[in-house]
Amino acid sequence: MRTRNANGRSLFSGYLFSGYWGALVLWIVSFQVFLPAQEPPRIRIPERALPQAAQLELVLQQGQTLENSKRWGDALAHYEKAIKLFPGHRDIQQHYHLAQGHYDVSRRYADISFKNGFRQLDAGKAAQTYDEVLTKIQTFYVESPNWRRLVQRGTEGFLIALTEPAFIQTHLQQLPVASRLALEQKIRKRVRESRITSRYQAQQVVLNISRLAENEIRLAPSACIMEYTCGALMELDLYSGFLTVNQLADVLAQIEGNFVGLGIELKLVPGALSIVKVIDGGPAKQAGLKVGDRIVEVDGQTVLKLKPIVAADKLRGQEGSKVRVAIVHPAGFRENYVLTRCRVEVPSIEDVKILLPQDGIGYLKITSFQKTTERSMDAALQSLNRAGMRGLILDLRGNPGGFLDASIDLADKFLSRGLIVSTRGRSAKEDVDYQAHDLGTWKTPLIVLIDKDSASASEIFAGAIRDHRRGLVVGQCSYGKGSVQGIFPLTASPVGVRLTTAKFYSPNGQAISGRGVTPDVLVQQVSKPPVAVGDSPKVFADPVLDTAVKLLRKEVLAVVPQR
Repeated sequence: MRTRNANGRSLFSGYLFSGYWGALVLWIVSFQVFLPAQEPPRIRIPERALPQAAQLELVLQQGQTLENSKRWGDALAHYEKAIKLFPGHRDIQQHYHLAQGHYDVSRRYADISFKNGFRQLDAGKAAQTYDEVLTKIQTFYVESPNWRRLVQRGTEGFLIALTEPAFIQTHLQQLPVASRLALEQKIRKRVRESRITSRYQAQQVVLNISRLAENEIRLAPSACIMEYTCGALMELDLYSGFLTVNQLADVLAQIEGNFVGLGIELKLVPGALSIVKVIDGGPAKQAGLKVGDRIVEVDGQTVLKLKPIVAADKLRGQEGSKVRVAIVHPAGFRENYVLTRCRVEVPSIEDVKILLPQDGIGYLKITSFQKTTERSMDAALQSLNRAGMRGLILDLRGNPGGFLDASIDLADKFLSRGLIVSTRGRSAKEDVDYQAHDLGTWKTPLIVLIDKDSASASEIFAGAIRDHRRGLVVGQCSYGKGSVQGIFPLTASPVGVRLTTAKFYSPNGQAISGRGVTPDVLVQQVSKPPVAVGDSPKVFADPVLDTAVKLLRKEVLAVVPQR
């Protein structure tokens, strides 16, 4: 996506997100939190064994079970899958929006930066923020906005917030059910009777509703207006949304490829934050922390008693500040550490090596596309070339995307001429054809690995390589996220919005959205590392990698000259 400043001018070509669930992979400065899926409903009937009506009923029953348990994250994932099974089904769409609304409110109010923001946000600034967001939508969004629907979605979001404990605890001492229902009835009537065909009318209706809520339940107008702001963005598409102060900083840091923090990636386990990756050069690495270690206490507070995002948020801080953590090692013993937060470079290219020295088959994995990717790729290719590379396997499996320019620059390294990708939007400024240049082109035989989690910028690269027959694409069909998002910091408050500004197309004119990139060679994916098995260096535990190696050895290297 193309990232812009508050005036709409391009700051840098932006970050391409993999989808709504990409938002669950939450970068907190220099560490990552994976929200674990909870246990699914116990009903397990093969979907293919059911007629469509019975299958639909089962899907709705399973979703209702999750809703009753207030497992909104799981419900959202459940309905997202159901939408693909029953596209356009009204009941599923409604339940999806309900789950999304509840999840969005609870997640925002677990973000300290969002809650703290209300201390500086009065009704005037909140109104300015809402108007600024509507202006961005009107100017940059890929489709013409429906102002009534934006207000209606904001209304649903606000009414959902009035049922969420985190919202009530933050803004209201209590909210009797009778008072909430009476207010809901008045709000719905006001929206129903209002004329909403312009941005100005949308803003006036929301301001009137915020005053109504203030009079009826003594709610600060800013709290109401911000819910309408977030709701309007959720109405647009899966990839547009509101960014809190922390989320905005995280996205911009992802693009830059460096963070202030501890240099670890985390996932939630019962009562702890488990370390799943330790980044070289970070405070955690220097302190000797390893994968499998579990953080059970942060600055004297146990993770068990904290909400997931709150526990992770406590690991944030300014560069040079300290944080105390209690670690339980896999062996069971506990140690206390004092770590000093610092700026950590997060590599986007990993595992650079020659797999088979006798054949000169090189390998590298790109985990994401960021500003530093091109520089890192140049260094990796030069290193592999010096080591005798005659063919290259470039692994994009699990890569959710990232910086648009990085993907284009990377494709340009392997394509001498022709179209790399086209973007098309509502504004003519979004209609861009990105072309390859002959200078600096690598002629090395190439195979690109993709899977169902390869998305966005990954699909741009893989699609360009496939369409130009520059190399073979091997693996599974990719995610199918074919739109470009822009990140827009706001001026009225220190938050931001993510908006879909265009859709992108492969060189052959193929729309990626909803389809993905189909590999030249389809191979079932397994979660195994790319290592040799037994005494044979030619057989790999990973069948996708094994297939790629065989193709390079037996076919590509035999007919394509090296650089």
